[in-house]
Amino acid sequence: MADFDLLIRGASPHPAIGIAAGKIVAFTGGSAREVVDASGLLALPGLVDAHVHFNDPGRADWEGWGTGSRGALAGGVTTVCDMPLNSTPPVVTVAAFDAKRAAAEAQSLCDFALWGGLVPGHTDDIEPLAARGVMGFKAFMAHSGINDFPKADLATLRAGMRRAAALRLPVSVHAELDRDSPRTGTGVRDFLASRPAEMETDAIRAALDLAGETGCALHVVHVSTARGIELITEAKAKGVNVTAETCTHYLVFTGGDMERLGAVAKCAPPMRDESNRLALWQLLRAGHIDTIGSDHSPSPWSLKSNRDFFKVWGGISGIQHLLPVLLDAGLEPTALARLAAENPAQRFQLRGKGRIEIGADADLALVGMGGAHEITADSLFYRHRHSPYVGRRVRARVRRTILRGQTVFEDGSITAKAHGQLIQPTA
Repeated sequence: MADFDLLIRGASPHPAIGIAAGKIVAFTGGSAREVVDASGLLALPGLVDAHVHFNDPGRADWEGWGTGSRGALAGGVTTVCDMPLNSTPPVVTVAAFDAKRAAAEAQSLCDFALWGGLVPGHTDDIEPLAARGVMGFKAFMAHSGINDFPKADLATLRAGMRRAAALRLPVSVHAELDRDSPRTGTGVRDFLASRPAEMETDAIRAALDLAGETGCALHVVHVSTARGIELITEAKAKGVNVTAETCTHYLVFTGGDMERLGAVAKCAPPMRDESNRLALWQLLRAGHIDTIGSDHSPSPWSLKSNRDFFKVWGGISGIQHLLPVLLDAGLEPTALARLAAENPAQRFQLRGKGRIEIGADADLALVGMGGAHEITADSLFYRHRHSPYVGRRVRARVRRTILRGQTVFEDGSITAKAHGQLIQPTA
């Protein structure tokens, strides 16, 4: 009888990884039903992208679990955490949770966890959603862009945080506060000016105050400003249970890039200036940023085509390139594994995910660092093949993705044979 179902040989920093029954069981050699020669490749834990919008059910024409999960696997992401919007209906009721779970189980090729929504009028749904298996609750402190997912006023946010704290589940916030100032134009620069850093930092301060008051575990998503990270770091030192996420695009793009690239690079909060981008890298390397996500939020190109930049759908298509772009930008592999796999799995209690260790799920990304290649639209697995990363040259390339011991992506092709599974938080 073979020692392992699968043996991976030669990958750095683990010369041998033995896998049986979907789990990592050894770091020694032996006999195996299948042997993968990974000489010259880097072995990373399958990434856990805690911030995606696959928009299904209801807006599957924007992405969908099938195409979204293919993009994830091509990027070495083996677990995604799907936000409660922009699917229809949003996940603010048990019925909506059940509908999204059914859609994901039928189509997703990667494992998944589901966020619930924290919106006015649905705080009584928090406990039933927790019992169903949501990983936490997402709130917007500004208009979400989707009318059926209204922003949470401070009273709603406080009430929801109290209930989430009692359930020992986190609340994540989109931290911007709406401003009433009139806009003066319709261009990219006008949009950038309409969402200054103070919109974000004022919202972060308010969310931190509520988290301290309620004892809630707070997760601030897609922090775009260095000052926002500093505020979160200061709150941690005072005992607030808070973590900070930033996204790939804030680390590699600026507002100038948004002007250059146009609608394909629109997002909220927007990209900032170069000095802020460099400061984010400094804070990341100093250990003050906890997780990195893609905030993959695609749409049809028709929603990106408008002369009025304010009316363009704001969302980055990026899950497929979180790993290669950050490695190529200089993020150390150990840091990437921590920020985009280990930390999100730990923060959101996704047991078995995010680590290469005995007993963990055998979720792996085998990565080559060869000659530079250009990211092309044809290489995208998304439903709509546009992304601000198209045209960028990177050296890092995901060669193989393994989910629970099965190769699901290899050298540009999806080879998945099994559907993904719902991963529920486990204390």
